[in-house]
Amino acid sequence: MSALFGTKRGWRGRGFSGERLVGLSGYDGSMKSPAPTGRDASLDGKATHQLLRDLPAVDAVLRHLDQVPGAALAVRKTLDDLRQALRSGESNGLALDAPAVAELARERLLSWAEDIYPRVVNATGVVLHTGLGRAPLAEPAVAALSSIGDGYSLLEVDPVSGERKDRESRLLDDLRALTGAEAATVVNNNASALLLALTALAKDREVLVSRGELIEIGGGFRLPDLLEQSGARLREVGTTNRTYVSDYQKHLKWETGLVLSMHTSNYRVVGFTHRPEIGELAKIAKECGVPVLEDIGSGLLVPSTGDLASEPDARTALESGVDLVCFSGDKLLGGPQAGLLLGRKDLVERCRSHPLFRALRPDRLALAALGATLRLHREAPQDVPVLAALSASPAHRLERARSLRSQLASVLPGVGIEVVASEASAGSGSLPARPLGSSALELHWPGLDGESLAKALRALPTPIFSRVWQGQVRLDVAALVPGDEARLARLLADFLSCSPGPEA
Repeated sequence: MSALFGTKRGWRGRGFSGERLVGLSGYDGSMKSPAPTGRDASLDGKATHQLLRDLPAVDAVLRHLDQVPGAALAVRKTLDDLRQALRSGESNGLALDAPAVAELARERLLSWAEDIYPRVVNATGVVLHTGLGRAPLAEPAVAALSSIGDGYSLLEVDPVSGERKDRESRLLDDLRALTGAEAATVVNNNASALLLALTALAKDREVLVSRGELIEIGGGFRLPDLLEQSGARLREVGTTNRTYVSDYQKHLKWETGLVLSMHTSNYRVVGFTHRPEIGELAKIAKECGVPVLEDIGSGLLVPSTGDLASEPDARTALESGVDLVCFSGDKLLGGPQAGLLLGRKDLVERCRSHPLFRALRPDRLALAALGATLRLHREAPQDVPVLAALSASPAHRLERARSLRSQLASVLPGVGIEVVASEASAGSGSLPARPLGSSALELHWPGLDGESLAKALRALPTPIFSRVWQGQVRLDVAALVPGDEARLARLLADFLSCSPGPEA
């Protein structure tokens, strides 16, 4: 019955009442009538039968609805639910005339019209929040999607010759210019890029990996499992905390397929540690004719400064002698989900010609957004939203929090709003264990504790994801994108007018 009497998020501006839809004629929000007994049960059965007969016809209800696609189906579904409710004794005085049924059908149509993956406000302070879609796209990437989404695009055809062409070929000039790579290809995520390289280059051969780099990332994804899936054989070298070039040299031989270096992007090993420079590995591997693949994970294209200075980048890796480098497209690169594989032309071609490549290649929308993002990295990298958010200074974040507080205070009378120091993070395995100095707004909402308020904010038409700290909701400004301040003011003001909290 929730589909009939409730909305998807339980709040549409009619009134905030948990999971109920209020305001419908004759409905008081209760669900079940007391179970009848004896003679009352017989009378109740007759009454139910009459109510079922009195339900309006589909055509009668449609006269009270705009003729929009899906209206007739919504009416039929609503009438089916009403029949079930009547037979179950759950009507409880609900008005069943054509206008009331039309209102219920209209609510169903509205719920169908909601975005399947709705926009949210990310006030968690986690810039690359995997649960919220990781990197927000830059305006040129959004424009690229909009320009081709409802039509055709030049994907795999050379417009001059009319012959078929590699679909990622239009990205190569920008990738070469940014990273110095000889060649490149793109698949649907970084795990795919790694799986493809291992399968194409090292199946049935050994892959050398330091014990300190046998990573596990979110969702239980483990490097040894991926190696097994590829058909390569894992050869662990060194120890968890200390691995030397000599550890690799002991096992390098003619049947070695690959030396794999993994960036430990979601954890740090500190203290009594040693890890060889990637250039050292490249030198000894080259002497044996064994290629080196470095998975840099987060996808920084070129060396950076500030908080990003410690992150590995593709250009430096290739200049150090690494044969291949792979990384994600939707992390520090700031584009759509993708996996990029760059480096020696012969190795890239071996990967592209493997049958697995076709199963892993991205679609035209991902490539269009990626291409626009790469071009922005060449022309105006400061406009890539992720890089702008991560390079902001603590002072800038504090000023932004103060400005947001002023906006919210004007529309939230009776709500306590305090600017507090906060710690944000890059997220998605980037900058592990390196908090970012930030600022947040702490909300003191009369009548609601922190957990209840956070849950209610996630149920808004545009959900607000916040952080609960010591029992209070905090809205961190680090991950807010342009326009989020206005969204927060509007959403919170509407919520205040309909919530059981302070009166506006």
